[in-house]
Amino acid sequence: MQQTLSDDTLAAWLRLSLQPVIGPIHAHRLLQHFKDPCALYRASYATLKAMLSAPLAAQLTQPLSSADAQAIEHALRWASKPGRALVTPGHSYYPERLRHTPDAPLVLYTQGALRRLEQDALALVGARNATADGLAHAQAFATYLAQQGFAIVSGLAHGIDAAAHRGALKAGRDAGGTIAVLGTGADLIYPTAHQSLADDILTNDGLILSEFGLGCPALAANFPKRNRIVAGLSLGVIVVEAALKSGSLITARLAVELGREVYALPGSLHSPLSRGPHALIKQGAKLVESGADILAELHPSAGRARTSALPGLAGADLASADRVPESPVWGAIGYDLVTEEQLQRRTGLPAAALQVELFTLELEGHIERRGHGQFVRTRARSAT
Repeated sequence: MQQTLSDDTLAAWLRLSLQPVIGPIHAHRLLQHFKDPCALYRASYATLKAMLSAPLAAQLTQPLSSADAQAIEHALRWASKPGRALVTPGHSYYPERLRHTPDAPLVLYTQGALRRLEQDALALVGARNATADGLAHAQAFATYLAQQGFAIVSGLAHGIDAAAHRGALKAGRDAGGTIAVLGTGADLIYPTAHQSLADDILTNDGLILSEFGLGCPALAANFPKRNRIVAGLSLGVIVVEAALKSGSLITARLAVELGREVYALPGSLHSPLSRGPHALIKQGAKLVESGADILAELHPSAGRARTSALPGLAGADLASADRVPESPVWGAIGYDLVTEEQLQRRTGLPAAALQVELFTLELEGHIERRGHGQFVRTRARSAT
């Protein structure tokens, strides 16, 4: 695989991606007979007719249309700017997990840190109209998993997606980072309200990518296609709050079809947004209550090394046990049971921020949640 491709080779990949009727599956089958798209477009009509219908063979041997030529030139010019790239299956940065999916995109339009494509990744998806608890859970899970070296993949949508991206960013630029997969062209941020979030992703060594051509608007049919990339990039998909009929469950189904793990956070029996995760659990998804549950399910080599003392999850737990949490809530909890209302008075934090801090401390094993909404330090931590 090459780290960079010539403009001629990139142009051929772009041209193939723009061909009507021929989607990624058909294109990859064709490329089994040719070295690359350049060789495909040099093939004669007779050669192509032997493996394709006459109309498709004729289509592939037609001269490049002016509209496609303009689109290709525009894409090459766009990708020539710093921080942008067109990543194809012939590129060394093309993610291996995605490469082995049956409908792997022919071109990924990318902005940001390409090294994120080389990392182990976990997708975190869920409802757009998420509850405050759901947003706090998603952000805390993303922060914790990014701290373990996983790139957090999501779709930049309102709700859980945005919380996942923000949680990964909270872990710092030296952590796993985040990858936003768009359902529009890479030059259009949707929803537009998330332009500042997209800017933060790029500023903090994250990555934004799309398989759709530049200028492609937010079409309903594009988002299920986007979801297959979210699943394809990842070791597993974590679902936090989702209705029974939702894009998140589509992503989970695609993950199962690709042989990926599916994890679901249980929720209130009375919430319609719990029905999606509960349905997934009934169908065999892993019920998870903490980031440690996910790490325990994954291969020990996934993510970055947890500790040099002991392998796998146990080493991570022991390593983290020696660290005093930096959270402002930690000192306010003390050694006696305390309620969320008491903590809010002690810390002055807004309710949403307090919930994120509490869930993060609980996720990392520093505190326990008791009955009647009370919290206490865990026994192992109370001596620190």
